[in-house]
Amino acid sequence: MRRSVRSLLLSALASLAIAGCAEKTQGTALAPAPRAGDAATLAGLERAVTVTSDRLGIPAIRAASREDALRALGVITARDRLFQMDLLRRSSGGRLAEVLGRDLLEADTRQRLYGLPRAAAAILSRLPESQRAALDAYADGVNAVLRSAEALPIEFQKLGYRPEPWRPEDSVLVVLGMFNALSVTEDIERTQTVLTQRLPEGVMSFLIESIDPYTKALLGAQDAASPPLPAEELRALVAQSRKERPQRERVLSEDAGEAPVGSNGWAVAGQRTRDGRAILANDMHLELGVPNIWYRAELRYGEREVAGVVLPGLPLVIVGTNRHVAWGMTNLHGDVMDLVRLDTRPERPDEYLTPSGWKRFDVAQETIKVRGEPDATIAVRSTIWGPVAPRPLLGAPVAVRWTALDPEGVDLGLLEMDRVRSVDEAVAVLRAAGGPGCNVLLADRGGRVAWTVTGRMPRRRGFDGSVSVSWADGRAGWDGYLAPAALPRIVDPPSGFIVNANHRMPIGEGAPVLGHDYANGYRAYRITERLREARPVTEADLFQLQLDTQAEFFGFYRDLALRVLTEEAVSRRPALAEARRAAAAWDGRADVSGVGLPLLVRFRRVLADDVFAAWLGGSRAAEPGLTLALPDIDTPLQRALDARSADLVPAPAGGWDAFVLAALEKAMIAVKQEHGGRPLDQLEWGAVSRVRIAHPLGASPELAARLNMPDEPLPGCGFCVRLATRSVGASERLVVSPGHEQDGILHMPAGQSGDPLSPHYRDQQRAWVDGRPLPLLAGPAVHTLTLVPERR
Repeated sequence: MRRSVRSLLLSALASLAIAGCAEKTQGTALAPAPRAGDAATLAGLERAVTVTSDRLGIPAIRAASREDALRALGVITARDRLFQMDLLRRSSGGRLAEVLGRDLLEADTRQRLYGLPRAAAAILSRLPESQRAALDAYADGVNAVLRSAEALPIEFQKLGYRPEPWRPEDSVLVVLGMFNALSVTEDIERTQTVLTQRLPEGVMSFLIESIDPYTKALLGAQDAASPPLPAEELRALVAQSRKERPQRERVLSEDAGEAPVGSNGWAVAGQRTRDGRAILANDMHLELGVPNIWYRAELRYGEREVAGVVLPGLPLVIVGTNRHVAWGMTNLHGDVMDLVRLDTRPERPDEYLTPSGWKRFDVAQETIKVRGEPDATIAVRSTIWGPVAPRPLLGAPVAVRWTALDPEGVDLGLLEMDRVRSVDEAVAVLRAAGGPGCNVLLADRGGRVAWTVTGRMPRRRGFDGSVSVSWADGRAGWDGYLAPAALPRIVDPPSGFIVNANHRMPIGEGAPVLGHDYANGYRAYRITERLREARPVTEADLFQLQLDTQAEFFGFYRDLALRVLTEEAVSRRPALAEARRAAAAWDGRADVSGVGLPLLVRFRRVLADDVFAAWLGGSRAAEPGLTLALPDIDTPLQRALDARSADLVPAPAGGWDAFVLAALEKAMIAVKQEHGGRPLDQLEWGAVSRVRIAHPLGASPELAARLNMPDEPLPGCGFCVRLATRSVGASERLVVSPGHEQDGILHMPAGQSGDPLSPHYRDQQRAWVDGRPLPLLAGPAVHTLTLVPERR
């Protein structure tokens, strides 16, 4: 799996900071903090706008019109997050190397080959007038700050460059960056294409089509038949691996089977609350950094009010409330990308086959500026279906057909959520909106709840999108997008609540296929289990549920360990007594003070690496360098382990028990080495689960303490409702009932400001780590800024 752009940014920025790119570092504030009575002129304003900020720096904007409010939002967001905004547009636009050097050239090349900058311009040209007006207004506000800045943020000073004016297409690039962040289907489609070519059909069905037990329970399909365990085929693969690869190598990607970039969301109807109010809860799981990906804001204009979080660079509330309807989002894991196998011929490599015959590739030259080095020039090849992917597949080129690159596939329809007054109106707006595919949970002032999906979903013909196929004969392809009315929805279910945690939803027979690679259903199952028990519920109850650390998902691996850690086994290998004590001591939770879980988490991974290496190692030969990405490794792994057959796993001469004991011993050694030899039955989960939230410049030792959030224990795990891994966690937690926003809760890591000298750089971090609620709405004004129109 390719190295993440964020990790490249961290290393590149750290090296540049250490080298001292800028000769001078002046002030670190972009502009003076607004004081009571401050006023500034702003071009384009129709009427004066008031912006108050509370003790956490959360702005409340009061304006006469949407455009004026968005101009003010541009001002305030740029004041607090300008460097972040610049990185977001540069990342999607393939312009990081220009300011950060050669380390980012590969990332830039990928974005250019995919054509994101060209797509942004094409998308902008097709946006409705109201959306274009919103982008223009927001850009006015950002550029007003750039023109009047007394000093640039410290990052620009360290790197020695000045940001260019903000353009409306830069906001579109930020949208496309979110497509990138949420999309995992390319790696999974590559994996499934390779495995389909190399594995028996029965093994593929076993690996891909099984539904995990938690999702089965949620779908009411406990008795639904799973694909049969292909014992003979697996035995043959294991036997072959013993001949070819006596030293088994890891074939799974590092994050295979781990927590996806996703979210939790649920909506509870009035019948389950104390006074008939409906309540929404949403926590979005993304890669964490400083500053946080979200920015809190409250806007009032005309008769409309919205409050929630915005993505810096975008003039809209992503999740929040308009006092009539509240909305939250989780990643749909929808399949909106296909790799089109291209048929070419050696004698004419500049041509590819289409339904209308052979065509020449469109070729454009792109220049990428590289800091301190000559410019790099790349050739970008395109087809009638989309750009040619940077990497071939099974030795052949593939084109990328992706909603994000289609001007008809992307818009800012979410802007219209400011006007909806019921879940029915909200469903209509969301199903018609273009953007990254998401589940949307809804609650309205009348006590009603709903779920639907947003984003364009392709209508496929001739194939299901799970593997790469040729479209050259016209039998396979896309026939536009599903009509909004065809997208599924659930409204006011009898249970009184709706849950989504990136799992497969119960949408019934005949519903369109939106994706294939859903998350394991454990989180959704646990949330559902808790909600069934709870009545009546309050905002505080749902916030506490967001902090749930029950981790019975790992119970299978505890039971497996204890089954083989018999008295006889321990007497033969006394060191294993420590592992038995640790496994027996685990209380089923992922609290920082608990013991046993560090061993079980590593034990699961060792088992998966060893078993999948035996099953799939031979498939790697078809695609050298491919690290296999599978959405669910546990369902097939556990089914094979339940069979207790030494032939289905790479067992040593001692048989199945010996294989499991060896995996335990390997896990035990690894964990002890990483933690200074501490006894496993004394090693607390907090030693493993730690929050590491870094600023891009924070990899520099001299800046780490000043810029990064503290490295400290964090409750939760990769399969907990309180999701926490080494890099992904709850980027916000929101709980709100429309019409009762004064009781709403919203907190996030770090703080509002990206300026390390600001009091709002880290003032929400403690509440986030400790799981303490903060109010959704901005509190009493501490600062006031008045923006007035320029005199004409």
